[in-house]
Amino acid sequence: MTDTANTEMRATADIIGRAELDDLTAIMTVVNTDWDSALHDVRSQYDTVFSWDYTKGQRAKLDKLYEKAKKAQWNAQSDLPWDTEVDQEQLVVANAVANGGFNEGLDVSGTSLEKWGDAEWIRFGVESQNWTLSQFMHGEQGALVCTAKIVESVPWMDAKYYASTQVMDEARHVEVFSKYLDEKLSGHYPINAHLRMLLDDIIADSRWDMTYLGMQIMVEGLALAAFGFMHQMTTEPLLKQLLRYVMSDEARHVAFGVLSLQEYYSQLSASELRERQEFAFEAAVRMRDRFLQQEVWDRLGIDGKEVAPLLMQVPERQMFQVMLFSKIVPNLKKLGLLDAADGWLRERFTELGAIAFEDWVDTGEEYDTLQATPETDAVAS
Repeated sequence: MTDTANTEMRATADIIGRAELDDLTAIMTVVNTDWDSALHDVRSQYDTVFSWDYTKGQRAKLDKLYEKAKKAQWNAQSDLPWDTEVDQEQLVVANAVANGGFNEGLDVSGTSLEKWGDAEWIRFGVESQNWTLSQFMHGEQGALVCTAKIVESVPWMDAKYYASTQVMDEARHVEVFSKYLDEKLSGHYPINAHLRMLLDDIIADSRWDMTYLGMQIMVEGLALAAFGFMHQMTTEPLLKQLLRYVMSDEARHVAFGVLSLQEYYSQLSASELRERQEFAFEAAVRMRDRFLQQEVWDRLGIDGKEVAPLLMQVPERQMFQVMLFSKIVPNLKKLGLLDAADGWLRERFTELGAIAFEDWVDTGEEYDTLQATPETDAVAS
């Protein structure tokens, strides 16, 4: 295999479509134009791989994960207390009280938000809840499709076995978020344009390891951190328990990616690793961009380009943006992507303010602590 060690990394503008990471105007001009469409097609071409070697346990860690996954299945309809009453406006207020109040530390003087009172902030909270859970739901469908692709394309039988359990997990996650949105909250949002672009890229790439990297490491890693953040912040017991179940599944999914790719990436050339580094950086930026919630501001009749810079100044918001990468950075380090190409990806995550997470425990080692069962979690809650 030829190793083009002198190949230069592409410029930031070539990877993410803009020169500056925090160009909010450029970020918020990326929008979906087909919100009313119920279907979205992505063309992809990849090899479907059959393995005639059915020996179970050749990759012992994947086999262990598969056995855990079989025992950890839960039922979205019967294992959660769906009779829990949820008053969404009261929930917004309770969450605000528990986490420091509305608009804390945000100077809105001279902006469209200057005349907002509690009623407007409560409505924003309601729409923000609807938007956040909707994006979780769309991301879970992306994981459902990607994991089905992994079953087809990964060459190892132990990986096919495990991935088949994740297909079931992801179907359950789509189901549970959809049910919560329909029965407990007050509306769906279409998929955010940045998230859809990332999912399209992951699905369209023909290489099976890119599906792993994009979905198992990047999207699922960020989701695990976001679910954990919401689990801490919400005061709603049904959502808290729902997220705990989903987190226990997601930890296995990310561990699956780490365990599968660690062996494979140790065999790649420098130029091939560079491609994976660029892809990981692009995925990280797209996922960060989506949290500006431009669709919420559009629905409220507010110019998102006006208020986004204000929101980015709130310390809690900045902390949230950075914490999203707490599961991703240590996993990329374990895969060798952080320091390949003279530490190019390390520099990018330093710019994103997230490099401090590099020595946190990676999910391949952590997932045992995030397991939940209907019995134990009911007691814990």
